[in-house]
Amino acid sequence: MAGVLAGFALIGAIVAVGYLVGRTGVLGEGAATVLSRLSFFVGAPALLYVTLARSDVATIVEPRSLVSYGTSLAMILIYVLVARLLLRRPAGETVIGGLSAGYVNAGNLGIPIAVYALGGAAAAAPTMMFQLVVLAPAAFVVLDQLENRSPDRRLRNALTPLRNPILLASLAGVVSAATRWEPPAVVMAPVETLGGVAVPAMLLAFGISLRGAPVPGRSPERGRLALVVALKSVVQPALAWGVGAAVGLEGRRCWPPS
Repeated sequence: MAGVLAGFALIGAIVAVGYLVGRTGVLGEGAATVLSRLSFFVGAPALLYVTLARSDVATIVEPRSLVSYGTSLAMILIYVLVARLLLRRPAGETVIGGLSAGYVNAGNLGIPIAVYALGGAAAAAPTMMFQLVVLAPAAFVVLDQLENRSPDRRLRNALTPLRNPILLASLAGVVSAATRWEPPAVVMAPVETLGGVAVPAMLLAFGISLRGAPVPGRSPERGRLALVVALKSVVQPALAWGVGAAVGLEGRRCWPPS
């Protein structure tokens, strides 16, 4: 527990630095956008490729990962049922709300938390791949059906996640791990260095974005937002813990990273 708290303290410190950078404006108005794009298109793909290429490919279907997938789907289902049957919300809005309830932030904050609190980015990779390969395309297809878009548009939207650099890098890492092949050191060295950019850039961008952000809880949609937050932040972790305990999963010490 102390190690996890230390990891979160480190995350908080870097976010605080980002906030101060945003307040002072030393990086200019577009700093958060630049850092976010740097981490999304360069740092995170490099980090995930290196991490997955050197990990056990079986983590994608190990019990911990399956529990994560199942609880995400459960939150989406619960939200959809409540939104449609009790709140009578429109179908399109319900799809977005369901994603908000079950689609965890495994990228912008998930990777830093995995690195600093869990000892490595590999912990976040299976969930990210499940969301990008299964949840996102399924949601696009449903939304396209609701809006009666052309078949070409539906296919293009369904394939959009396959152009995601994080997904492509993760798939490449899985292939490397499965085939036990790794590029030569002269190639891996710069990739590893670029991967080191990912986490600081994500956290600094998040801190910068807090400057001038609206105060939570003032939106007219706060009732539904509260439902989403409760499902994602309370119900899903509790359900995951309960299912994990029921099937005999045990915690593991992963800080400090080996």
